Amino acid sequence: MRFALLTTVVAIGALACGKKSDQNQTQNAPPAPAAPAGGAATGPVVEVKMTGNGSTRAAFEPSTVTVPAGGTVRFINVAGGPHNITFWSDSVPAGGAAALNAGMKNTVDNLSGAFLTQPNETYDVSFANAPKGTYKGYCTPHLTLGMKIAIKVE
Repeated sequence: MRFALLTTVVAIGALACGKKSDQNQTQNAPPAPAAPAGGAATGPVVEVKMTGNGSTRAAFEPSTVTVPAGGTVRFINVAGGPHNITFWSDSVPAGGAAALNAGMKNTVDNLSGAFLTQPNETYDVSFANAPKGTYKGYCTPHLTLGMKIAIKVE
């Protein structure tokens, strides 16, 4: 009887150790890369700085950019945030809204990106599958200060 009990305990212990070993392998696996804020960067990346003093001046620098078809615009909060990028729906070329929404992750609304609150925080907008044309946008908190941008996709 003792032998049967001892054999059962050893078998259960071996099974438990085997499962723990599998868990340790999973826990020791390299972590998946962190997803960037905004859309996944595709094609060439064009950087746009978001600047301002928070009350009287705010700007996209540069305020007009050209990106190749399939490229990405990376918005960088430099000063004066919070900043974001929102596109006027009536400025998006025909058929571009769906592609643009797909290229904007963590949106706060239709065609409206997440707010960047920390210095050097970035937000990517991918123009993968977006039709050629000019996309006009603005920073929601700083529209009254004239923070606008035009992105030409060629």
